[in-house]
Formats: sequence, C-alpha cells, structure tokens
Amino acid sequence: MTTPAELPVNSNSDVVLVRQHVRTTAIDVGLSLVDQTKVVTAASELARNALVYAGGGQVRVEIVHNGIRKGLRLVFSDEGPGIPDIEQALTDGWTTGGGLGLGLSGSRRLVDEFDLKSAPGEGTLITVTKWAR
Repeated sequence: MTTPAELPVNSNSDVVLVRQHVRTTAIDVGLSLVDQTKVVTAASELARNALVYAGGGQVRVEIVHNGIRKGLRLVFSDEGPGIPDIEQALTDGWTTGGGLGLGLSGSRRLVDEFDLKSAPGEGTLITVTKWAR
C-alpha cells in the first residue's frame, strides 16, 4: 500500500507540484488518459481555490481500494473563511472572484465522488475520488 502524500498549497508553484503529483499517482492507479486529465484538472481547480480564497491549505493524495477497484482520492483542506452557501457555490457561473464560476461545479463533474464540507469561519474540506475503470 502506498503512503498518502500531504502536499502544501501556499503558492502558484505548489499548485503546479500538486498537478504533477496527482498525474503521477493517477498513472500508478491505472486511470485512462482521459480520466487522468479529468482528475488533474479538478485537482488544479481545487488547489487554486484553496490558494485564492483561503490563502492556502493542503491536499492529501492517496490510492484507495473498493474491492478489486483502485482509485485516487484527494482531500483538500484549508482554514479560510469557509463557504456560507454551498449550494450556491456549486452553481455554474456563481463566483465571489473574477473567474468564470466553474471551479467547484466543474470539479464535481470531473470526478466520480465529490464531498464538500464548509461553514463560515471554519474553513473548507473537499474530498474527491476518481475510480479506475
């Protein structure tokens, strides 16, 4: 069993390192090229959100198993201001920044499992999983 990696997300270069580590781990899990691209894109969006909206955070990258299936689980955590309205934050086009408002909703569509926990003043915890086919 591979030891999970804990990676900081405190700068743009950290976001690049997260992308690289997620791609390498996705290959190790046996994800197809399309699924590698999906999970790397989701990881990039979620890491960038932690950096931009929370001032930084961390991501845990781990290989998980469900019977004979292997998957890649990413857990993003930060101690930022939190998300006051999760349903609204997951709506396409809604943004508190200058982006397109597709980061959270788009990331949710790119992975097989998506769980977001957040509250004002309590930070945010997002867990995503992509399973090998």
